[in-house]
Amino acid sequence: MSAPHAATPYAREAAVALEAVRRAGHLCRSVQDGLDPGVLQKQDRSPVTVADFGSQALVCRMLAEAFPDDPVIGEENADALRQPDQAALLEQVTGHVRTQHPDVDAATVCDWIDRGGRREGAPRFWTLDPIDGTKGFLRGEHYAVALALIVDGAPVVAALACPNLGPAMDADRGDGTVFTAVRGDGTRRWTLTGGDGAPARVSDLAQTSGLRFCQSVEAAHSSHDDAARIAQRLGVTAPGVKVDSQVKYGTVARGDADAYLRLPKTLEYREKIWDHAAGALVVEEAGGRVSDIAGRPLDFGRGYQLEGNLGVIVTNGHLHQDVLAAVKALGIPGSA
Repeated sequence: MSAPHAATPYAREAAVALEAVRRAGHLCRSVQDGLDPGVLQKQDRSPVTVADFGSQALVCRMLAEAFPDDPVIGEENADALRQPDQAALLEQVTGHVRTQHPDVDAATVCDWIDRGGRREGAPRFWTLDPIDGTKGFLRGEHYAVALALIVDGAPVVAALACPNLGPAMDADRGDGTVFTAVRGDGTRRWTLTGGDGAPARVSDLAQTSGLRFCQSVEAAHSSHDDAARIAQRLGVTAPGVKVDSQVKYGTVARGDADAYLRLPKTLEYREKIWDHAAGALVVEEAGGRVSDIAGRPLDFGRGYQLEGNLGVIVTNGHLHQDVLAAVKALGIPGSA
């Protein structure tokens, strides 16, 4: 099995990140595969909570061992797990983590999770979304484990595990898909189980009429009405691709879709960095472009939110200016 990005200054970081999201992806698969269909019907979030906590514990444990001085801005903390009335949930989380670390105790699992509790930025830090795409996870569909190393406000290493993404959008999940990227060294595709990475490249599409948008399944995540108006203005006739989580970034990075819009519903809302850092680098190193709705690069150096940006636009690069122009022409708030 070849090492990811071995010729770069971040070879060790890339190798650790790849292994970390693979291990977390296996844990998440185990939790999702064990879901009772009745639980899904009740919209009970406890299974995904188990996966969230277990995934963060595994990734943070690996980062602590390999890079003990690096802080981690993650989505979760273990405060709730430490409450007496959550003892059963903590035992479930610990049980899943023990499949990979048999001797670990519950207190140590909580400590591993809390390593991801930082909220302030630093010159060098990691950001982690242990389960991106909660509702997709609960439906038994797509979700992602997203990990990125931020240096001086920009992602330089990314690992994006998409356990239910097969070799093509309409294919069985097989061994899943993992994307890795290192700034200046491109994006590669792997599986959860190993093998040699293959280069990932965005599409070559340069005509807006053939553009394939990738959209969130959940309308609450972005303004679908504005996205429809943009598609109409661009003369888009191709059917869109609906998928949850940062898997959308993966579909653009490997050419299954050409663009993804995260349009703000209010001027006050700011995106969380863990929802975009890994995916942004994966797309950019595959030849695409990522900006906010005004065309500004995303600034990941201001803590846990994208304080200097509004919304997100992701494209194959060739169509980015066309999409930005359509957003501005339609008067989408914040695009000017």
